[in-house]
Amino acid sequence: MRFSINIPNFGDFADVRTVATVARAAEQAGWDGLFLWDHVTHDKEARRGQAFGDPWMLLTAAALATSRIRLGTLVTPVARRRPHQLARQVATLDALSGGRAVLGAGLGGPVEDEYGSFGEPTDPVVLAELLDEGLDLLARYWTGERVTHHGRHFTVDDVELLPASVQRPRPPVWVGGFWPHRRPMRRAARWDGAAPLFADARHGTPPTPDQVREVASYVREHRPESEEADRTGAPFDLVVGGVSPGDHAAARDLVAPLAEAGATWWDERQLMNGDRFDRLPPVLHRINEGPPTL
Repeated sequence: MRFSINIPNFGDFADVRTVATVARAAEQAGWDGLFLWDHVTHDKEARRGQAFGDPWMLLTAAALATSRIRLGTLVTPVARRRPHQLARQVATLDALSGGRAVLGAGLGGPVEDEYGSFGEPTDPVVLAELLDEGLDLLARYWTGERVTHHGRHFTVDDVELLPASVQRPRPPVWVGGFWPHRRPMRRAARWDGAAPLFADARHGTPPTPDQVREVASYVREHRPESEEADRTGAPFDLVVGGVSPGDHAAARDLVAPLAEAGATWWDERQLMNGDRFDRLPPVLHRINEGPPTL
């Protein structure tokens, strides 16, 4: 199991220098990754007056401040991004970091605030179509080969986007969604990892081993039996998270059963209550205590 820090792209973490500080501290303390949210408004009323940072600019600062840890988003709403622009951003981060980029992808939300506020579609069926078509285009763009595509939502005429991604055949794509909804996890099974949230738990609340085991089993059942499932040469990742104690023995008692149930990443997340989860001091304090040890 590997261990990451999860932060929003607003509050204290809207500042690129703060995110660079977090990334540097995480690497020095022995964490394996740093993952950022990708929001433009989040909850408009709750976040009114707060600054937001572009996640790819923030991750650029993190890449320049580190040499080892994985860097990415959890999650980017692909349906409100232009795939060719997103492909460039991820490939650029992948090159800058020496092949450490991860794309966490999903529908995102709140839908009315993040999509409807800008006149974007809010129909979940349409958003799911945009997500699937967008992901397929990303994978093709990252090859550096010519792409021609005439789909339901996107048209591409004989375009190649260079340079190709450093990681071959692509940076890992982890797909998020709320369990027990099955469709997002079937989507995840076609890619490189699943990052489930759980409908009965707040952000920052760890899942139970039984929940992790259930998701792992479901995704395993729906992995395609094709060359695409095998050609990345990497194991399928299952990313879960929450708040773990700084005491290593207590953290091990929490996380070890989740690893045994099938989780491959523990993503350290502050609870979304009060004003702690988007503030640097409590996050930095937990980083400096170090990741759980198994």
